[in-house]
Amino acid sequence: MSDFTEPPPADTPPTEEKEEEKGPTKPDWLPEGCVPLADGEYDAIVMGTGLKECVISGLLSTMGMKVLHLDRYNYYGAECASLNLTNLYEKFQAGEPPTYLGANRDYNVDLIPKFIMACGKLTKMLLTTKVTRYLDFKSIDGSYVMKDGKVLKVPATPDEALRSSLMGMFEKRRFRNFLIYINQYDPANPTTFKDKDLTRMTMRELYTAFGLVAATHEFISHAMCLELSEDHMDLPALETVKKLQTYCTSLETYGKSPYIYPMYGLGGLPEGFSRLCAIHGGTFMLNTDVEEILFDADGAAWGVKCKTDEGVGVAKATMVIGDPSYFPAEKKRSTGKVVRSICFLNHPIPNTNNAESCQIIIPGPQCGRKNDVFVACLSGQQNVVANGVYVAIVTTTVETADPAQELVPGLRLLGQILQRFDSVADCYEPTGDGLSDRCFISSSFDGTSHFEDDVEDMLSLYKRVTGEDLDMNIDTNLEGDY
Repeated sequence: MSDFTEPPPADTPPTEEKEEEKGPTKPDWLPEGCVPLADGEYDAIVMGTGLKECVISGLLSTMGMKVLHLDRYNYYGAECASLNLTNLYEKFQAGEPPTYLGANRDYNVDLIPKFIMACGKLTKMLLTTKVTRYLDFKSIDGSYVMKDGKVLKVPATPDEALRSSLMGMFEKRRFRNFLIYINQYDPANPTTFKDKDLTRMTMRELYTAFGLVAATHEFISHAMCLELSEDHMDLPALETVKKLQTYCTSLETYGKSPYIYPMYGLGGLPEGFSRLCAIHGGTFMLNTDVEEILFDADGAAWGVKCKTDEGVGVAKATMVIGDPSYFPAEKKRSTGKVVRSICFLNHPIPNTNNAESCQIIIPGPQCGRKNDVFVACLSGQQNVVANGVYVAIVTTTVETADPAQELVPGLRLLGQILQRFDSVADCYEPTGDGLSDRCFISSSFDGTSHFEDDVEDMLSLYKRVTGEDLDMNIDTNLEGDY
Protein backbone atom coordinates (compact mmCIF):
# COMPACT_ATOMS: atom_id res chain seq x y z
CA MET A 1 0.00 0.00 0.00
CA SER A 2 1.37 3.39 -0.98
CA ASP A 3 1.94 6.17 1.55
CA PHE A 4 1.00 8.70 -1.13
CA THR A 5 -2.25 10.59 -0.50
CA GLU A 6 -4.01 12.20 -3.42
CA PRO A 7 -4.59 15.94 -3.18
CA PRO A 8 -8.16 17.09 -2.68
CA PRO A 9 -10.19 18.07 -5.69
CA ALA A 10 -9.46 21.51 -7.11
CA ASP A 11 -12.78 22.91 -5.98
CA THR A 12 -12.19 21.88 -2.38
CA PRO A 13 -10.81 24.76 -0.26
CA PRO A 14 -7.61 23.96 1.61
CA THR A 15 -8.00 23.04 5.26
CA GLU A 16 -6.78 25.85 7.53
CA GLU A 17 -4.91 24.88 10.63
CA LYS A 18 -6.77 26.16 13.70
CA GLU A 19 -4.59 28.41 15.87
CA GLU A 20 -4.44 27.48 19.53
CA GLU A 21 -6.34 29.99 21.60
CA LYS A 22 -4.04 31.85 24.00
CA GLY A 23 -4.80 34.03 27.01
CA PRO A 24 -3.14 37.36 27.69
CA THR A 25 0.62 37.22 27.91
CA LYS A 26 1.91 37.34 31.49
CA PRO A 27 4.34 40.28 31.96
CA ASP A 28 7.88 39.10 32.58
CA TRP A 29 8.08 41.29 35.72
CA LEU A 30 5.01 39.76 37.37
CA PRO A 31 5.94 37.28 40.14
CA GLU A 32 4.50 33.75 39.95
CA GLY A 33 1.05 33.43 41.47
CA CYS A 34 0.35 37.19 41.34
CA VAL A 35 -2.02 39.26 39.23
CA PRO A 36 -1.43 42.77 37.84
CA LEU A 37 -2.75 45.49 40.15
CA ALA A 38 -5.12 47.69 38.14
CA ASP A 39 -3.29 48.48 34.86
CA GLY A 40 -0.11 46.88 36.13
CA GLU A 41 2.55 49.35 34.98
CA TYR A 42 2.87 53.01 36.06
CA ASP A 43 5.34 55.86 36.11
CA ALA A 44 4.79 56.41 39.85
CA ILE A 45 3.07 54.61 42.71
CA VAL A 46 1.98 56.90 45.57
CA MET A 47 1.08 55.41 48.97
CA GLY A 48 -1.12 57.28 51.42
CA THR A 49 -3.64 60.03 50.68
CA GLY A 50 -2.27 62.57 53.12
CA LEU A 51 -1.94 66.12 51.85
CA LYS A 52 1.73 65.82 50.89
CA GLU A 53 1.18 62.63 48.91
CA CYS A 54 -1.93 64.00 47.16
CA VAL A 55 -0.10 67.19 46.20
CA ILE A 56 2.66 65.10 44.61
CA SER A 57 0.29 62.76 42.74
CA GLY A 58 -1.71 65.73 41.47
CA LEU A 59 1.40 67.55 40.25
CA LEU A 60 2.92 64.44 38.62
CA SER A 61 -0.31 63.66 36.79
CA THR A 62 -0.41 67.16 35.30
CA MET A 63 3.08 66.46 33.93
CA GLY A 64 1.66 63.52 31.97
CA MET A 65 2.87 60.79 34.30
CA LYS A 66 0.77 57.66 34.83
CA VAL A 67 0.04 57.49 38.58
CA LEU A 68 -1.37 54.75 40.83
CA HIS A 69 -2.43 56.08 44.23
CA LEU A 70 -3.09 53.63 47.10
CA ASP A 71 -4.33 54.06 50.67
CA ARG A 72 -4.93 51.54 53.45
CA TYR A 73 -7.93 53.55 54.68
CA ASN A 74 -11.31 53.86 53.00
CA TYR A 75 -11.24 57.68 53.11
CA TYR A 76 -8.96 60.44 51.84
CA GLY A 77 -6.57 62.28 54.11
CA ALA A 78 -4.81 59.38 55.89
CA GLU A 79 -3.59 60.59 59.30
CA CYS A 80 -4.64 64.19 58.52
CA ALA A 81 -8.22 63.39 57.54
CA SER A 82 -11.36 65.34 58.48
CA LEU A 83 -13.74 63.06 60.41
CA ASN A 84 -17.42 63.32 61.18
CA LEU A 85 -18.60 62.91 64.77
CA THR A 86 -19.22 59.16 64.53
CA ASN A 87 -15.85 58.39 62.94
CA LEU A 88 -14.05 60.62 65.46
CA TYR A 89 -15.55 58.77 68.43
CA GLU A 90 -14.84 55.41 66.78
CA LYS A 91 -11.19 56.35 66.15
CA PHE A 92 -10.63 57.24 69.79
CA GLN A 93 -12.87 54.38 71.04
CA ALA A 94 -14.93 56.90 73.01
CA GLY A 95 -18.33 55.22 72.64
CA GLU A 96 -21.39 56.95 71.23
CA PRO A 97 -21.29 60.72 70.63
CA PRO A 98 -23.47 62.63 73.12
CA THR A 99 -26.64 64.09 71.66
CA TYR A 100 -25.86 67.59 72.92
CA LEU A 101 -23.11 67.90 70.29
CA GLY A 102 -25.71 67.89 67.53
CA ALA A 103 -25.94 66.15 64.16
CA ASN A 104 -23.20 63.94 62.78
CA ARG A 105 -23.35 65.71 59.41
CA ASP A 106 -22.30 69.03 60.98
CA TYR A 107 -18.81 67.78 61.86
CA ASN A 108 -15.59 67.72 59.85
CA VAL A 109 -12.98 67.59 62.60
CA ASP A 110 -9.36 67.68 61.46
CA LEU A 111 -7.03 65.23 63.16
CA ILE A 112 -4.06 67.49 62.37
CA PRO A 113 -5.41 71.05 62.09
CA LYS A 114 -3.12 73.58 60.46
CA PHE A 115 -3.73 77.13 59.32
CA ILE A 116 -2.72 78.29 55.84
CA MET A 117 -0.70 81.48 55.42
CA ALA A 118 -2.77 83.66 53.07
CA CYS A 119 0.24 84.56 50.90
CA GLY A 120 2.36 81.55 51.76
CA LYS A 121 3.69 78.72 49.64
CA LEU A 122 0.73 76.37 50.11
CA THR A 123 -1.59 79.07 48.77
CA LYS A 124 0.71 79.38 45.76
CA MET A 125 0.50 75.61 45.23
CA LEU A 126 -3.30 75.77 45.35
CA LEU A 127 -3.37 78.61 42.84
CA THR A 128 -0.75 77.11 40.52
CA THR A 129 -2.70 73.85 40.24
CA LYS A 130 -6.10 75.62 40.25
CA VAL A 131 -7.24 73.37 43.10
CA THR A 132 -8.86 76.51 44.56
CA ARG A 133 -11.76 75.87 42.15
CA TYR A 134 -12.81 72.98 44.42
CA LEU A 135 -12.51 74.86 47.73
CA ASP A 136 -13.84 77.85 49.64
CA PHE A 137 -11.87 79.56 52.40
CA LYS A 138 -12.50 81.72 55.44
CA SER A 139 -10.01 84.07 57.05
CA ILE A 140 -9.15 83.35 60.71
CA ASP A 141 -10.34 85.98 63.18
CA GLY A 142 -7.10 86.54 65.03
CA SER A 143 -3.63 85.42 66.07
CA TYR A 144 -2.59 85.56 69.72
CA VAL A 145 0.57 85.03 71.73
CA MET A 146 1.19 84.28 75.40
CA LYS A 147 3.29 86.78 77.35
CA ASP A 148 3.76 86.77 81.13
CA GLY A 149 0.77 84.48 81.60
CA LYS A 150 -1.60 86.61 79.49
CA VAL A 151 -3.10 85.91 76.06
CA LEU A 152 -2.45 89.01 73.92
CA LYS A 153 -3.47 89.68 70.33
CA VAL A 154 -0.71 90.00 67.77
CA PRO A 155 -1.45 93.45 66.24
CA ALA A 156 -3.12 93.27 62.85
CA THR A 157 -3.49 97.03 62.25
CA PRO A 158 -1.51 100.18 63.21
CA ASP A 159 -4.30 101.07 65.67
CA GLU A 160 -4.03 97.66 67.36
CA ALA A 161 -0.27 98.07 67.57
CA LEU A 162 -0.67 101.40 69.40
CA ARG A 163 -3.11 99.87 71.91
CA SER A 164 -1.28 96.55 72.35
CA SER A 165 0.01 95.52 75.78
CA LEU A 166 2.78 93.53 74.12
CA MET A 167 5.10 96.56 74.14
CA GLY A 168 5.62 99.82 75.94
CA MET A 169 5.22 103.17 74.19
CA PHE A 170 8.86 103.65 73.20
CA GLU A 171 9.21 99.99 72.20
CA LYS A 172 6.25 100.39 69.83
CA ARG A 173 8.13 103.15 68.01
CA ARG A 174 11.20 100.94 67.67
CA PHE A 175 8.96 98.04 66.54
CA ARG A 176 7.41 100.28 63.86
CA ASN A 177 10.86 101.27 62.53
CA PHE A 178 11.88 97.63 62.46
CA LEU A 179 8.79 96.64 60.40
CA ILE A 180 9.36 99.52 57.99
CA TYR A 181 12.87 98.17 57.36
CA ILE A 182 11.57 94.60 56.93
CA ASN A 183 8.85 95.66 54.46
CA GLN A 184 11.22 97.61 52.21
CA TYR A 185 14.07 95.07 52.36
CA ASP A 186 14.73 93.41 48.99
CA PRO A 187 17.54 90.83 48.71
CA ALA A 188 17.98 91.81 45.05
CA ASN A 189 18.31 95.54 45.79
CA PRO A 190 21.40 96.53 47.83
CA THR A 191 20.04 100.05 48.38
CA THR A 192 17.48 98.53 50.78
CA PHE A 193 20.13 96.86 52.97
CA LYS A 194 20.94 100.04 54.97
CA ASP A 195 24.45 98.77 55.67
CA LYS A 196 23.10 95.50 57.07
CA ASP A 197 24.27 92.23 55.52
CA LEU A 198 21.53 89.79 56.53
CA THR A 199 23.48 86.87 55.09
CA ARG A 200 26.04 87.42 57.87
CA MET A 201 24.24 89.39 60.60
CA THR A 202 22.35 87.11 63.03
CA MET A 203 18.70 87.64 63.93
CA ARG A 204 19.78 88.57 67.45
CA GLU A 205 22.10 91.25 66.08
CA LEU A 206 19.34 92.60 63.80
CA TYR A 207 16.91 92.95 66.70
CA THR A 208 19.60 94.65 68.79
CA ALA A 209 20.42 97.06 65.94
CA PHE A 210 16.85 98.41 66.19
CA GLY A 211 16.99 98.59 70.00
CA LEU A 212 14.28 95.95 70.50
CA VAL A 213 14.15 94.25 73.91
CA ALA A 214 14.24 90.49 74.49
CA ALA A 215 10.47 90.17 75.05
CA THR A 216 9.85 91.77 71.64
CA HIS A 217 12.38 89.44 70.01
CA GLU A 218 10.39 86.52 71.40
CA PHE A 219 6.93 87.53 70.20
CA ILE A 220 8.14 88.58 66.72
CA SER A 221 10.12 85.37 66.22
CA HIS A 222 7.51 82.94 67.53
CA ALA A 223 4.17 84.61 66.71
CA MET A 224 5.08 86.30 63.41
CA CYS A 225 8.15 84.55 61.95
CA LEU A 226 6.80 81.21 63.28
CA GLU A 227 10.23 80.07 64.43
CA LEU A 228 9.92 76.98 66.62
CA SER A 229 12.88 77.47 68.96
CA GLU A 230 15.60 79.97 69.83
CA ASP A 231 18.12 78.34 67.46
CA HIS A 232 17.44 80.90 64.71
CA MET A 233 18.63 83.79 66.90
CA ASP A 234 22.29 82.98 66.24
CA LEU A 235 21.90 82.13 62.55
CA PRO A 236 22.01 84.57 59.58
CA ALA A 237 18.87 86.71 59.71
CA LEU A 238 17.86 86.48 56.04
CA GLU A 239 15.65 83.37 56.24
CA THR A 240 13.81 84.60 59.32
CA VAL A 241 13.29 88.00 57.68
CA LYS A 242 11.74 86.30 54.63
CA LYS A 243 9.28 84.51 56.93
CA LEU A 244 8.37 87.80 58.56
CA GLN A 245 7.80 89.41 55.14
CA THR A 246 5.41 86.58 54.20
CA TYR A 247 3.54 87.06 57.49
CA CYS A 248 3.22 90.83 56.98
CA THR A 249 2.08 90.48 53.36
CA SER A 250 -0.53 87.89 54.36
CA LEU A 251 -1.74 90.11 57.19
CA GLU A 252 -2.10 93.13 54.92
CA THR A 253 -4.06 91.10 52.36
CA TYR A 254 -7.00 90.01 54.51
CA GLY A 255 -6.81 92.20 57.60
CA LYS A 256 -7.89 90.22 60.66
CA SER A 257 -5.04 87.71 60.65
CA PRO A 258 -2.55 86.26 58.15
CA TYR A 259 -4.31 82.88 58.14
CA ILE A 260 -7.07 81.24 56.12
CA TYR A 261 -8.83 77.87 56.50
CA PRO A 262 -10.84 75.75 54.05
CA MET A 263 -14.57 75.40 54.63
CA TYR A 264 -15.51 71.90 55.81
CA GLY A 265 -11.98 71.24 57.06
CA LEU A 266 -8.58 70.37 55.67
CA GLY A 267 -9.86 67.10 54.20
CA GLY A 268 -10.86 69.13 51.15
CA LEU A 269 -7.19 69.76 50.32
CA PRO A 270 -6.12 66.15 49.65
CA GLU A 271 -9.47 65.53 47.96
CA GLY A 272 -8.90 68.52 45.68
CA PHE A 273 -5.45 67.33 44.61
CA SER A 274 -6.81 63.78 44.23
CA ARG A 275 -9.46 65.13 41.88
CA LEU A 276 -6.74 66.91 39.93
CA CYS A 277 -4.84 63.62 39.62
CA ALA A 278 -7.95 61.69 38.58
CA ILE A 279 -8.83 64.28 35.92
CA HIS A 280 -5.39 63.69 34.40
CA GLY A 281 -5.76 59.92 34.36
CA GLY A 282 -4.61 58.89 37.83
CA THR A 283 -5.91 55.62 39.31
CA PHE A 284 -7.02 55.51 42.97
CA MET A 285 -7.45 52.43 45.13
CA LEU A 286 -8.65 53.07 48.70
CA ASN A 287 -8.93 50.38 51.36
CA THR A 288 -5.86 48.73 49.80
CA ASP A 289 -2.88 48.20 52.06
CA VAL A 290 0.62 47.71 50.72
CA GLU A 291 2.01 44.38 51.95
CA GLU A 292 5.47 44.81 50.49
CA ILE A 293 7.59 47.21 48.47
CA LEU A 294 9.48 45.24 45.84
CA PHE A 295 13.19 45.89 45.25
CA ASP A 296 15.53 44.74 42.49
CA ALA A 297 19.01 43.25 42.95
CA ASP A 298 20.52 46.75 43.20
CA GLY A 299 18.18 47.76 46.03
CA ALA A 300 15.98 50.05 43.91
CA ALA A 301 12.20 49.91 44.34
CA TRP A 302 10.36 48.75 41.21
CA GLY A 303 6.84 48.01 42.48
CA VAL A 304 4.46 47.09 45.29
CA LYS A 305 2.52 44.02 46.35
CA CYS A 306 -1.04 44.25 47.72
CA LYS A 307 -3.73 41.77 48.70
CA THR A 308 -6.89 42.17 46.60
CA ASP A 309 -10.16 40.29 46.01
CA GLU A 310 -8.58 38.79 42.88
CA GLY A 311 -5.51 37.56 44.78
CA VAL A 312 -2.07 39.05 45.39
CA GLY A 313 -1.78 42.10 43.14
CA VAL A 314 1.49 43.61 41.96
CA ALA A 315 2.06 46.96 40.27
CA LYS A 316 5.28 48.10 38.65
CA ALA A 317 6.64 51.67 38.54
CA THR A 318 9.85 53.62 38.12
CA MET A 319 9.45 55.16 41.58
CA VAL A 320 7.54 54.63 44.83
CA ILE A 321 6.37 57.66 46.86
CA GLY A 322 4.62 57.76 50.20
CA ASP A 323 4.41 58.68 53.86
CA PRO A 324 6.81 56.99 56.29
CA SER A 325 4.26 54.44 57.57
CA TYR A 326 4.44 52.50 54.27
CA PHE A 327 8.22 52.01 54.24
CA PRO A 328 10.58 49.57 56.02
CA ALA A 329 12.33 50.72 59.20
CA GLU A 330 15.70 51.12 57.49
CA LYS A 331 14.26 53.73 55.11
CA LYS A 332 13.24 56.17 57.85
CA ARG A 333 14.45 57.55 61.17
CA SER A 334 12.59 58.89 64.18
CA THR A 335 12.39 62.65 64.70
CA GLY A 336 10.48 62.41 67.99
CA LYS A 337 6.78 62.50 68.89
CA VAL A 338 3.94 65.00 68.69
CA VAL A 339 1.12 65.10 71.25
CA ARG A 340 -2.29 66.50 70.33
CA SER A 341 -5.52 67.05 72.23
CA ILE A 342 -8.80 67.68 70.38
CA CYS A 343 -11.25 69.46 72.68
CA PHE A 344 -14.92 70.39 72.22
CA LEU A 345 -16.06 73.61 73.91
CA ASN A 346 -19.42 75.39 74.09
CA HIS A 347 -17.82 78.85 74.11
CA PRO A 348 -15.02 80.79 72.42
CA ILE A 349 -11.61 80.58 74.08
CA PRO A 350 -11.51 83.15 76.91
CA ASN A 351 -9.45 86.34 76.41
CA THR A 352 -9.69 86.21 72.60
CA ASN A 353 -12.42 88.87 72.20
CA ASN A 354 -14.94 86.05 71.54
CA ALA A 355 -13.08 85.07 68.37
CA GLU A 356 -14.92 82.39 66.38
CA SER A 357 -11.54 81.17 65.15
CA CYS A 358 -8.01 81.91 66.25
CA GLN A 359 -4.47 80.72 66.80
CA ILE A 360 -2.64 81.04 70.11
CA ILE A 361 1.11 80.49 70.28
CA ILE A 362 2.75 79.92 73.65
CA PRO A 363 6.50 80.43 73.08
CA GLY A 364 8.53 77.70 74.73
CA PRO A 365 10.41 80.12 77.02
CA GLN A 366 7.05 81.36 78.37
CA CYS A 367 6.25 77.93 79.80
CA GLY A 368 9.68 76.52 80.58
CA ARG A 369 9.99 74.50 77.38
CA LYS A 370 12.22 74.39 74.34
CA ASN A 371 9.32 73.88 71.87
CA ASP A 372 6.28 76.12 71.50
CA VAL A 373 2.75 75.02 72.40
CA PHE A 374 0.08 75.74 69.75
CA VAL A 375 -3.67 76.18 70.11
CA ALA A 376 -5.93 76.21 67.03
CA CYS A 377 -9.61 77.07 67.52
CA LEU A 378 -12.34 76.67 64.89
CA SER A 379 -16.14 76.83 64.91
CA GLY A 380 -19.26 76.59 62.80
CA GLN A 381 -17.85 79.58 60.91
CA GLN A 382 -15.67 77.07 59.01
CA ASN A 383 -18.40 74.38 58.94
CA VAL A 384 -16.24 71.97 60.94
CA VAL A 385 -18.55 71.69 63.98
CA ALA A 386 -22.20 72.38 64.77
CA ASN A 387 -23.24 75.96 65.53
CA GLY A 388 -22.59 76.80 69.17
CA VAL A 389 -19.76 74.26 69.41
CA TYR A 390 -16.05 75.09 69.17
CA VAL A 391 -13.14 72.73 68.57
CA ALA A 392 -9.76 73.64 70.04
CA ILE A 393 -6.72 71.52 69.30
CA VAL A 394 -3.63 71.86 71.49
CA THR A 395 -0.37 70.56 70.02
CA THR A 396 3.31 70.41 70.87
CA THR A 397 6.46 68.39 70.31
CA VAL A 398 7.03 65.85 73.08
CA GLU A 399 9.99 66.61 75.36
CA THR A 400 9.34 64.38 78.42
CA ALA A 401 7.98 60.97 79.41
CA ASP A 402 4.59 62.55 80.23
CA PRO A 403 3.27 63.99 76.93
CA ALA A 404 -0.21 64.83 78.27
CA GLN A 405 1.28 67.07 80.94
CA GLU A 406 3.12 69.05 78.27
CA LEU A 407 -0.23 70.25 76.87
CA VAL A 408 -1.32 71.82 80.17
CA PRO A 409 -0.13 75.37 79.28
CA GLY A 410 -2.50 75.29 76.30
CA LEU A 411 -5.35 73.36 77.90
CA ARG A 412 -5.63 75.76 80.82
CA LEU A 413 -6.48 78.56 78.36
CA LEU A 414 -9.58 76.83 77.02
CA GLY A 415 -12.04 77.14 79.91
CA GLN A 416 -14.60 74.36 80.34
CA ILE A 417 -13.92 71.36 78.08
CA LEU A 418 -16.91 69.22 77.05
CA GLN A 419 -14.96 66.36 75.50
CA ARG A 420 -11.26 65.68 75.00
CA PHE A 421 -9.39 63.25 72.72
CA ASP A 422 -5.64 62.78 73.22
CA SER A 423 -3.13 61.19 70.86
CA VAL A 424 0.64 60.80 70.59
CA ALA A 425 2.10 60.31 67.11
CA ASP A 426 5.55 59.05 66.20
CA CYS A 427 7.29 61.28 63.67
CA TYR A 428 9.75 60.19 60.99
CA GLU A 429 11.85 61.53 58.17
CA PRO A 430 13.56 59.65 55.30
CA THR A 431 17.12 58.41 55.74
CA GLY A 432 17.93 59.09 52.07
CA ASP A 433 16.89 61.34 49.22
CA GLY A 434 15.41 58.47 47.15
CA LEU A 435 17.63 58.95 44.12
CA SER A 436 19.37 55.58 44.46
CA ASP A 437 16.63 53.36 45.93
CA ARG A 438 13.70 55.11 44.13
CA CYS A 439 11.86 55.43 47.46
CA PHE A 440 10.71 59.03 47.89
CA ILE A 441 9.41 59.49 51.42
CA SER A 442 7.72 62.52 53.00
CA SER A 443 8.34 63.58 56.59
CA SER A 444 5.64 63.33 59.25
CA PHE A 445 3.58 66.44 60.01
CA ASP A 446 5.20 68.56 62.72
CA GLY A 447 3.70 69.84 65.95
CA THR A 448 2.80 73.34 64.75
CA SER A 449 -0.64 74.77 63.97
CA HIS A 450 0.43 76.10 60.57
CA PHE A 451 1.71 74.64 57.29
CA GLU A 452 4.86 76.71 56.76
CA ASP A 453 7.49 74.08 57.61
CA ASP A 454 5.43 71.20 56.18
CA VAL A 455 5.23 73.04 52.84
CA GLU A 456 9.02 73.11 52.74
CA ASP A 457 8.95 69.31 53.00
CA MET A 458 6.44 69.13 50.12
CA LEU A 459 8.70 71.28 47.95
CA SER A 460 11.72 69.16 48.87
CA LEU A 461 9.80 65.99 47.98
CA TYR A 462 8.74 67.47 44.63
CA LYS A 463 12.33 68.42 43.77
CA ARG A 464 13.68 64.99 44.74
CA VAL A 465 11.06 63.27 42.59
CA THR A 466 11.26 65.54 39.52
CA GLY A 467 14.74 67.05 39.82
CA GLU A 468 13.25 70.54 39.47
CA ASP A 469 11.97 73.29 41.75
CA LEU A 470 8.21 73.85 41.66
CA ASP A 471 7.39 77.14 39.94
CA MET A 472 5.89 79.33 42.66
CA ASN A 473 5.76 82.61 40.73
CA ILE A 474 2.08 83.45 41.00
CA ASP A 475 0.00 86.27 42.48
CA THR A 476 -1.55 85.14 45.77
CA ASN A 477 -4.26 87.81 45.82
CA LEU A 478 -7.53 85.88 45.99
CA GLU A 479 -9.77 88.84 46.71
CA GLY A 480 -13.35 87.64 46.79
CA ASP A 481 -12.49 83.97 47.24
CA TYR A 482 -12.65 84.08 51.04
